[in-house]
Amino acid sequence: MTAQKLKPQDPRKTAAPIENVDSVSETAASRHGAATTARQWQVLSQLQRNRWIGTTHIYEQLALAGFDISLRTVQRDLNALAKRFPIEKNNANPQGWRWCEDAPLQSLPHMNLSQAVAFNMVEANLTQLLPPVILDELFPWFDLARRQLKNSKVTYSWIDRVRIEPATQPLIAPHIDLDSKDHIYHALFYQLQIKACYTRGDKSAASEYVLNPIAIIQRGVIIYLLATRTDDADAVIRTFALHRFASVEILESAARTPDNFQLDDYLDAGGMGFSHPLFRQLPNHGKNTAIELHFTKAAGKSLTESKLSHDQTVIVNADDTLTIHTTVNLTSQLVWWLRGFGKGLLHAKPELLYQAVLDTSFEKYNTSL
Repeated sequence: MTAQKLKPQDPRKTAAPIENVDSVSETAASRHGAATTARQWQVLSQLQRNRWIGTTHIYEQLALAGFDISLRTVQRDLNALAKRFPIEKNNANPQGWRWCEDAPLQSLPHMNLSQAVAFNMVEANLTQLLPPVILDELFPWFDLARRQLKNSKVTYSWIDRVRIEPATQPLIAPHIDLDSKDHIYHALFYQLQIKACYTRGDKSAASEYVLNPIAIIQRGVIIYLLATRTDDADAVIRTFALHRFASVEILESAARTPDNFQLDDYLDAGGMGFSHPLFRQLPNHGKNTAIELHFTKAAGKSLTESKLSHDQTVIVNADDTLTIHTTVNLTSQLVWWLRGFGKGLLHAKPELLYQAVLDTSFEKYNTSL
């Protein structure tokens, strides 16, 4: 019998060496593990401490974030994570999950889309009011939020559809010395006194003051510091516009806040409304004063939707005009606002208020320095 010759084997069908197969398997397993870890971090980031989050909601958020998985995978992830993390489920249908009440705060290198939107809006609207010590900690989160939103077309469409617009004529914010601002915020945060070089609105030259910082308030585009002067025995609370500070030095001495001071009470009492010279002759400078406003129907319509005070009443008169009774603080701000109605404001009581509206000889006046 003639021996058969063996045909050379097609190299494309030759089995890979064992070590190469192991290497490929390890690489695939590594990629799968990384994807699972990223996905499970996203799952954990959806959970809250005091609210049950449904598995369907978690699945939908993962889909928005680009994870191509099934609802069943999310359920398996949660059950697996519950063995290692302090999370719990309820017996509802559909099922909900949350962090246990006694769970320690978790700090995961990820944020969900809702959190990213919130951080984006904070960065856009509140960074002027946050002290540097907090901003320094938040900047990495702002950056993470931007990157998270960049990968989500759905959330970006929400950002493109939401804006905060001022109710008055938009103005460009005045320049603020950044070092002065940082020092003021630092001193306020740590309750320290400051030595400031400040130019009053009615002066051309700067003066030096030692101040007790009390609070920061943004009104329109202007940021104000509420403070008392150490050379004032009466400790009168004054407002200082941040853009008028030329330099600020942080002192080691502790700042003193007036006894029983509450910022909300100060604002509710009209502390930032700014006084008007005509109202000085009124009891308590016109605070909590009952007024009567007579409008044309078209001009007064907005006040039937947004009230000036909780005790406001509206009377529709026989001639189709509106009479509004309300209790407010008489301030320059109120006067400027009423002037904006033009001929739509037919009359106002007390007469001193209507006189202030009609008399434009008084320049813009306020109690800030």
